[in-house]
Amino acid sequence: MQSFSDTLRLTKIRLLQLHYEANCGHLGGNFSCIDALVTLYHRAMGPEDRFILSKGHSAGALYATLWSLGRLTDADLKTFSQDNSLLPGHPSGSGIPGLMFSTGSLGHGPSLAAGLALAARHRGLEHQVFCLCSDGEWQEGSCWEALNFAIHHRLENLVVLIDQNGLQGFGRTADVISCEDLSQRLNAFGADVQKIDGHDPDAITKAIAKSPNGLPRVLVLETIKGRGLHFENKLESHYLPLSAGDYAAARSILEQEDI
Repeated sequence: MQSFSDTLRLTKIRLLQLHYEANCGHLGGNFSCIDALVTLYHRAMGPEDRFILSKGHSAGALYATLWSLGRLTDADLKTFSQDNSLLPGHPSGSGIPGLMFSTGSLGHGPSLAAGLALAARHRGLEHQVFCLCSDGEWQEGSCWEALNFAIHHRLENLVVLIDQNGLQGFGRTADVISCEDLSQRLNAFGADVQKIDGHDPDAITKAIAKSPNGLPRVLVLETIKGRGLHFENKLESHYLPLSAGDYAAARSILEQEDI
């Protein structure tokens, strides 16, 4: 039986290959959240739980994770970001297993997730709703409105994960909106906030498994954009695709990574 570490390593390699072959960018945000996504799907989510990828530009990480579960095939992945593909650069359509909403325009995921969580309560369902956001996305007022709503309704079945890699499309979040860490602002709203290493599967698993206390939970994942790549923690990783040399170097690093 394949170990979790081997699954995670192979998923990262497949994610790298996915973007290289499609000549697509956005690898930085994919590699800052891939640890959390694989952990969530393999260790935390039950069959009835719901997931929303609010940071839709990390679609590749979602597709690679679904591939690791056998829910997408290599043939599916080869069509990534191609004409008429079921796997576009931002998730949409009916061909993606478990996809509930098209995403990519940032700021909508928390509201959709809060609505699903409240609906589950009204229907007497016990599943959890998970939503993965970017940190730059929390410059959108709709995110804070959704958080207010979730706290007011005490949606303890809602878990929001924020990929806090400190970089967004036009620079560092600290420079764009004077915010390096969202934790204090989230705490001020009254959410149950945990700040953890977003590249530590055990820490992520433990945080998700924490007993609910009547409030929505927010996991602030401290991550590195483009982790393991040649442009780690650099703005270039937000957009640029890989050259052949960069791909070979990154793949070599991932194959030797001690997870």
